[in-house]
Amino acid sequence: MFLALFLGYFLGSLPIAYWFGALRGRDLLREGSGNPGALNAYRVLGPVPGFLVLLLDLFKGILAVALGEGVAGSPLGGLAGGVGAVWGHAFSPWLLLKGGKGLAAGAGVLLAVDPRLLLLSLLLFAMLFALFRRPYRVALAVALAQPFLASVLHPVPPYLLFGLGLGLPVALRHLKDWQR
Repeated sequence: MFLALFLGYFLGSLPIAYWFGALRGRDLLREGSGNPGALNAYRVLGPVPGFLVLLLDLFKGILAVALGEGVAGSPLGGLAGGVGAVWGHAFSPWLLLKGGKGLAAGAGVLLAVDPRLLLLSLLLFAMLFALFRRPYRVALAVALAQPFLASVLHPVPPYLLFGLGLGLPVALRHLKDWQR
């Protein structure tokens, strides 16, 4: 299980958006929002690089789950790999523990673990956004709801821990934007 978590963390930590910026002579940590993620890549680098970053970050999450399942030989390894990927994306050692918000990587993880979890998360986001019109606060709320959502679909302790492990780094990365 530890190996799955570690491999997921390593995979998630690869700063795709930052590298896309560096290839174009741009530093996403200093430009735009300063966030090395798909949305800032879109804003600073344009729609095509932004979309490619989004796809690659989604793929990091999907691959981390598959890799985790493979090395652990069970779906629990996939959960650990997915959690590791989101933590790695949010706190990348390549960027001195800076990182993206974890949304795209987390969406990839949810898609790979159980697409219904992604669908529930998107529906909750849409409902809360329609009510409050504050995307960063809504993203924080949906991140904090992950243990509940995972437990609703899979009422066993590993999924509760998975939801907590997945939602916590996303929530931590969205806290600084509370006033936006």
